[in-house]
Amino acid sequence: MTKLTTHVLDVYSGKPGKGIKVDLYYVENNKKEKLNSVILNNDGRTDKALIEGENFKEGKYELVFFVGDYFKKITETSEIPFLDDVIIKFGISNATQHYHVPLLVSPWSYSTYRGS
Repeated sequence: MTKLTTHVLDVYSGKPGKGIKVDLYYVENNKKEKLNSVILNNDGRTDKALIEGENFKEGKYELVFFVGDYFKKITETSEIPFLDDVIIKFGISNATQHYHVPLLVSPWSYSTYRGS
């Protein structure tokens, strides 16, 4: 099934990114359309795909992970966090495939890749 999914792993604590808010946008002609907003479950995943089926199309997308709010709850960080919102801009070139965008994050760094 064609769909977009994500998950977050907090590499600082070694646990899933439970409770992180994530927004999904479709970007066309420098205009963003908000498609979805979710809170990650206990496994740091969404309960269902961010977008799927006929609504899943080729083009440019943006995921916004609100990690600053998350780390404020579980660590003693400064009022101004080093990382606040992690924004991942990516493209879907084949809407017949499953795209998975994981985020590995700490209060000071992040990494992503196209998962399976």
